[in-house]
Amino acid sequence: MSAAPPVLVRETGSAEETLRLGESLGRSLVGGVVVGLVGPLGAGKTQFVKGVAVGNGGADARQVTSPTYTLIHEYSGRLALYHVDAYRLKGPTELVALGFDELIAPDSAVIVEWADRVELALPEDRLWVELSPLGETRRRLVFRAIGGAARKCLDALAAGATETLKDDDAG
Repeated sequence: MSAAPPVLVRETGSAEETLRLGESLGRSLVGGVVVGLVGPLGAGKTQFVKGVAVGNGGADARQVTSPTYTLIHEYSGRLALYHVDAYRLKGPTELVALGFDELIAPDSAVIVEWADRVELALPEDRLWVELSPLGETRRRLVFRAIGGAARKCLDALAAGATETLKDDDAG
């Protein structure tokens, strides 16, 4: 029986804090990592991605928008950052048909909104982030590292955090 994946839980109190947490992840990204974001509409997924893009060193937060209709946006930076929105996809086969596998490379990172809709097409090594609204502006983000590259990101995120982090061993 395998051990439960490492988990990090963070709460944010505003859209700005969610963006800053995303920046921390952006600074922690390693090449080849896939980040899956899940949560309901309005959970802060795109706000979080804005921060990731800024932290990766390439995009101004105002340039980052949800690729709901274009499906994939690319942002330059330390790593090429691909932002995929799976909301309108009918399933994993449509993600594969977009050439998803070609986006995953040692010099890139991929972040997928609505990842639960295409989970079967995602690589086993991934960082899974669940965003949950706790109120009008508060959010809980639960990070689960599944695999080596994802673990490196999670460890760097935890080590670089300036606020108290809650480690949770529950899977």
